[in-house]
Amino acid sequence: MSFTVSDITTTASSSSSSPAIPVKVIPLRHPDSTSSDDGPRRPSIPLHELFSGWTAKIKSMTFFDWLDTLFPCFIWIRSYRWHQYFKLDLMAGITVGIMLVPQSMSYAKLAGLQPIYGLYSSFVPVFVYAVFGSSRQLAVGPVALVSLLVSNALGGIVDPSEELYTELAILLALLVGIFECVMGFLRLGWLIRFISHSVISGFTTASAIVIGLSQLKYFLGYNVSRSSKIVPLVESVIAGADQFKWPPFLLGSTILVILLVMKHVGKANKELQFIRAAGPLTGLAFGTTIAKVFRSPSISLVGDIPQGLPKFSLPKSFDHAKLLLPTAALITGVAILESVGIAKALAAKNRYELDSNSELFGLGVANIFGSLFSAYPTTGSFSRSAVNSESEAKTGLSGLVTGIIIGCSLLFLTPVFKYIPQCALAAIVISAVSGLVDYEGAIFLWRVDKRDFTLWTITSTTTLFFGIEIGVLVGVGFSLAFVIHESANPHIAVLGRLPGTTVYRNMKQYPEAYTYNGIVIVRVDAPIYFANISYIKDR
Repeated sequence: MSFTVSDITTTASSSSSSPAIPVKVIPLRHPDSTSSDDGPRRPSIPLHELFSGWTAKIKSMTFFDWLDTLFPCFIWIRSYRWHQYFKLDLMAGITVGIMLVPQSMSYAKLAGLQPIYGLYSSFVPVFVYAVFGSSRQLAVGPVALVSLLVSNALGGIVDPSEELYTELAILLALLVGIFECVMGFLRLGWLIRFISHSVISGFTTASAIVIGLSQLKYFLGYNVSRSSKIVPLVESVIAGADQFKWPPFLLGSTILVILLVMKHVGKANKELQFIRAAGPLTGLAFGTTIAKVFRSPSISLVGDIPQGLPKFSLPKSFDHAKLLLPTAALITGVAILESVGIAKALAAKNRYELDSNSELFGLGVANIFGSLFSAYPTTGSFSRSAVNSESEAKTGLSGLVTGIIIGCSLLFLTPVFKYIPQCALAAIVISAVSGLVDYEGAIFLWRVDKRDFTLWTITSTTTLFFGIEIGVLVGVGFSLAFVIHESANPHIAVLGRLPGTTVYRNMKQYPEAYTYNGIVIVRVDAPIYFANISYIKDR
């Protein structure tokens, strides 16, 4: 990133007894600054001129410009190379589809819903995002973190066994979609810049631990209380220890080991990456076979799953919409932090441009249409997107192939799914979230930046002990506080010239450096433009 440097000369004095010394200050400015290098800051553009510029831009847009704006898929459709891309997109779509079928059912159980709603959430939103989404590798569908947020929010309103619970989950998808579309339309994607990566890492780490503990009930064979806090979960696990059952624990642990080994092999060897994607399906096949052969009464099964594609229906229970607004806003924040960040990283890797606001709008449209076909909130998945990219998916056609795989599963395979053991679905969830525990990132932060490590610790601790909502608010609050503190107290370095050179360096780090012609050069580094230099003292 290049920065515009402007020299400001002023006079600073340390006391009445010492003469004034010229001070040259070099403030660090954002490249978008409206000030010039050798002149005063230009006046801001009047509002009516700004609107007239937008109007002129809209009038100059051609039919194809509008088409690309409203339907980003036409950008890659017009330049699609069938001989080069189709085979890669086909294989990537099949790979992600095989991975998504068992994951979607597992995440639906985590959200407190029947497994069929996980498949519904992986069907229509995938097709819609392929049309309206601007990322060509992002894999959309149910994810663990959003499923936990859905369960945490709806569990405090209604019992999961009631029909109202499902209706509220579908309504939540509609609200999330509206929030995302509004934020994309208002171009608020830049808000992600104010959230530190350490906050995101700490939040996802704590959430992954809570998710893993919440799935233990399927391994242990007895009920564990639903909570987003670690203390009630641990207390519930200990309190029911006398009800422990061996069959589900052995089966679930075996499946978990299979998943982790296949994931490791697939990640370590690029030629064997298909093994990683096939892990969840392999675990389900193994678990289903064992459950049918031994027929242990202590191993609970998924049960009957409706067959057929989801039907169109409008979300219901709008009377509870006010109660869902905070959770909808939180899920939208997760979409900004995770999905948009992943999409931008994949776009940079594959060398094409991606606009955060357009991406947010595409996710919103996918959730709105999904809610009309019985889907709960969806967003981009880190693990499936990584597999999609590693499979060399080139365009959104891979997403269409994934949607076809889900549609075929809904039409033909649901009678087989009823024999899937619950512990197998729990193993898939635990295997998926294990990669979100970012202890390596915490160690790295401890070594390079104690402040960011403090943010990571505060966010993860509050999320673990006080719940997801409190954890997010505290983490974001501390992150913004640090930004404000840095803005008010920027790093200031007095520069001196190295002997025999024209190079200037920090005089604290290079004591041999000296001032030139009585001029002291001061560099001010701040996260935003900062011009207050009244507190700079003489040397």
